[in-house]
Amino acid sequence: MKVTQEKLPASQLGLEIEVPADLSQQTYDRTVQRLTQTANIPGFRKGKAPQKILLQRLGKTRVKAAAIEEIVQSSLEKAIAQENIEALGNYQLKTEFEELIDRFQPGEPFTFEATVDIPPEPQLEGYDNLEIKAEKIEYDPDRVNKVLDEHRSEHATLIPVENRPAQMGDVAIIDYEGKLVSEEEGQDPEPFTGGSATDFEIELVEGRLIEGMVEGMVGMNVGETKDLHVTFPEEYGREDLAGAPAIFTVTMKDLKEKELPELDDDFAQEISDFDTLEELRSTLEERFKNEAETKTKNNVEGAIVAQLIEKIDVELPETEIRQQVNVVLTRTAVQLEQYGMDVSQFYNEQTMPRLQENARPEAIGGLKRKLALKFIYNKEGLEIEQSEVEAKVTEISEQLSDRDVDPDRLREYVEDELREQAALDWLRERAKIEYVPEGSLAPDADSEDAEGTQEEAASTEEESV
Repeated sequence: MKVTQEKLPASQLGLEIEVPADLSQQTYDRTVQRLTQTANIPGFRKGKAPQKILLQRLGKTRVKAAAIEEIVQSSLEKAIAQENIEALGNYQLKTEFEELIDRFQPGEPFTFEATVDIPPEPQLEGYDNLEIKAEKIEYDPDRVNKVLDEHRSEHATLIPVENRPAQMGDVAIIDYEGKLVSEEEGQDPEPFTGGSATDFEIELVEGRLIEGMVEGMVGMNVGETKDLHVTFPEEYGREDLAGAPAIFTVTMKDLKEKELPELDDDFAQEISDFDTLEELRSTLEERFKNEAETKTKNNVEGAIVAQLIEKIDVELPETEIRQQVNVVLTRTAVQLEQYGMDVSQFYNEQTMPRLQENARPEAIGGLKRKLALKFIYNKEGLEIEQSEVEAKVTEISEQLSDRDVDPDRLREYVEDELREQAALDWLRERAKIEYVPEGSLAPDADSEDAEGTQEEAASTEEESV
């Protein structure tokens, strides 16, 4: 079988395949025989109708079309194997099918053209001396005290308040009823769905409920009822409430203050596996220091990857882009489910085209990242330790012991991850890094695009008061 190759843009390979005359005749005869055995021809038992009657009944065009489908499929598979082509996804015919039907004559050579996606061939230069800026995350010593204070608050004893009004930090039991204020003059406020509750417990701290409600309850006494005038945020999850003025009638039914436990060894034993407060403090301090170092390292690697994506010259095949888009959307769906959201509400026939289009930048960035790191790993002759692979495979297998995991795919995944990390380590060691304070770099535009799919999917989530 004669095969002519032509390199095309977007990592495609054009194939012109010439099918020998004997193969075109054999395939046609086999197609006629198959149709004869399966076709229901009036007046004949199945499989017994003469070929002439079959062709009259079904039509030559239909028979030729069936033969061409088999020729194209089998010939492409043979051509790909014959030429050692690493094809991705399905083929696409370049020749119109109707033209192929007109052109096909059993017993004569048959030529058709198709395209297949092939792995991209990236080009990458100037990666061995990158100059980057990265935010350095400093360890905050006060964070240990903040965490301990949070635990003390969670384990506090609630003591009834007597002879004083509510103040910040108290825990209040309230009834409330919310009504929307109409813009039309003279119209009474109207209740709205989800705007009322009884025996509602709320800790009086900033950021709870709608802005102004907690502050408005400070100073109230048990048994007192008060109207609080507030405005829903413009970005509120419910469109019917966003930016709307409202009145909440609040009744203070009970009030308690928190009595915090002593910060001592007994407290450390209650909230952790440590015997002393000092051991707990030391562990928290080490954890937060490591966390700051890890975040700084991630910032460095993120800056490196951003430059690699800019530098790499590659034409991505549409097959891989579509596959990666599906990966992005699947990952987003899992995250939405973890938030307790109904994925079917966001992933449907109407929204899917837009979600797929919004996911393309993240998908393309992810593919370029993988190709760039793979290129560097191979170009620089880097290696990973098999002992590290085994350890990681064992660790993940134990974490996923309750699931069916393909060991070969797991090993492939681990090896890919370790190779990418080896390339990142190599780049980080050679990069010129300028550390800047946390928050001083503007968010990366690509990162914002990457989060767009999840944000759009979650944009209709309703929030409670």
